[in-house]
Amino acid sequence: MNYIRITNHQTIPVSDIPELDYNSFFELNTGFIFDHPDRHCVNYFGYHEDNHIKLICCIADDETHEIYVSSCSTAIQTRLQAFTSKLLCFEKFEREIHENFGIDFIDHPWLKPVRYAFNRADKTKTIANYPFFKIEGEELHEVGVGPIHAGVIEPGHFRFICNGEQILHLEIQLGYQHRGIESLFLTKKSMLQRATLAENITGDTVVGHTTAFSYLWESLCGYQASRDVHFSRTLALEMERMAIHTGDLSAVCADIAYQLGSSVYGRLRTPLINFMQEWGGNRLSKGLIRPGRDQFPFTSGLAERLKNIFDAFEPDFNEISDELLKLPSVLSRLERTGVVTPADVQEIGAVGMTARMAGINRDIRTSHPYSLYPELNHEPILKHHGDVYSRVLIRRQEVNQSMAYLRKLMNKLPEQTTTNTELGKPKANSFTLSMIEGWRGEICHCAITNEKGDLVLYKIKDPSFHNWLALALSVRNNEISDFPICNKSFNLSYSGHDL
Repeated sequence: MNYIRITNHQTIPVSDIPELDYNSFFELNTGFIFDHPDRHCVNYFGYHEDNHIKLICCIADDETHEIYVSSCSTAIQTRLQAFTSKLLCFEKFEREIHENFGIDFIDHPWLKPVRYAFNRADKTKTIANYPFFKIEGEELHEVGVGPIHAGVIEPGHFRFICNGEQILHLEIQLGYQHRGIESLFLTKKSMLQRATLAENITGDTVVGHTTAFSYLWESLCGYQASRDVHFSRTLALEMERMAIHTGDLSAVCADIAYQLGSSVYGRLRTPLINFMQEWGGNRLSKGLIRPGRDQFPFTSGLAERLKNIFDAFEPDFNEISDELLKLPSVLSRLERTGVVTPADVQEIGAVGMTARMAGINRDIRTSHPYSLYPELNHEPILKHHGDVYSRVLIRRQEVNQSMAYLRKLMNKLPEQTTTNTELGKPKANSFTLSMIEGWRGEICHCAITNEKGDLVLYKIKDPSFHNWLALALSVRNNEISDFPICNKSFNLSYSGHDL
């Protein structure tokens, strides 16, 4: 067989990954996805191996719960036929490989830089000379926003081409704060250092990324976590989902000048994140998740406290949500604004809520299950219109869904096990892949070790890597005044993209 089938959080010898010539590699991986809507690329990356580049492609099959992994070795500074010439969903993966290693992909629509990494192949390409797309016309004008924004958010530049108020094209340029996190995973050797790196991939998805790292590291070390560890991670993931969705609903209300909704949702978020501080000492959940241990055991006292918080939260959340979604002035701003079609969502390979808003069932909790999600019989919430209204509805319903899951989990707390911080040494010459459904969508971490068990590659993919293009597509033919609400309805990550 010219590929290997693995499951989520599985470790295999690197030598078990079949190595193909490039033409076979191309046909195999594009063929996996072509005419198969239940499959998508979860990661495609390269790394230096001796005097050549090793390419590894990982395709997820959401029906079989498997990931198909294959590889190819190629020379540095070579020319290869672009996967993107056949399937657009590979475009950003190939742009990153081009930026990092100088591989020239033939028939790629635009090999523009992705991140401006410090170790990129061509350092003459800088943010100062970024090649923005141009449209010529006397009636057209450009509007630049950022990279320094009025709000307290991260740096990113948005370049609009408009005809009057109508947006014809939006280009999103990121890469302003590349921190080299993937390289730091190789140079930092202690577990605490690496866990801290995972917590800081993106500050609003601390639990999601640290959980992905923890499962990957446990698999790499051959360690099986106990039920109380899985319990805490599941609970923390759903608490993070609730808190961010509630805060985002507040932001959406602010952008349409519905001050009551903004204030109430903002107030409702506070007890959720305050509880995380009460549980683990930090409102963003830093320090809570660690490989091989239940860092802060979830006690019956905490369960009673959280139930009381939910009892106060639930009626107010539902009341303001009902009010929000029946106001004609609100609906006029949400409905049919920022539409991304199911065809476009499928074509760009969107994940998480961005896929589910257009009826595409893409949710790692069911397609590649982990933790206690199989016991919860999770059913992804799908909408079909791909607009701001669909994204708001998903947030509202997922908050209630998460709350119901947590109430169910707290009915039977797991027995606390003895803390074990000795996971052992990572397996030598191994490959591991770990996927988690964060609140934005699919998080994927991959690692490769050498003959000593040391990391030679740590590859991170935040769902924003897939979904920024969806935001750009959503604003086409909308008025420029609709951009803030479209942007907030996605709430994508700058730091999760730039790494």
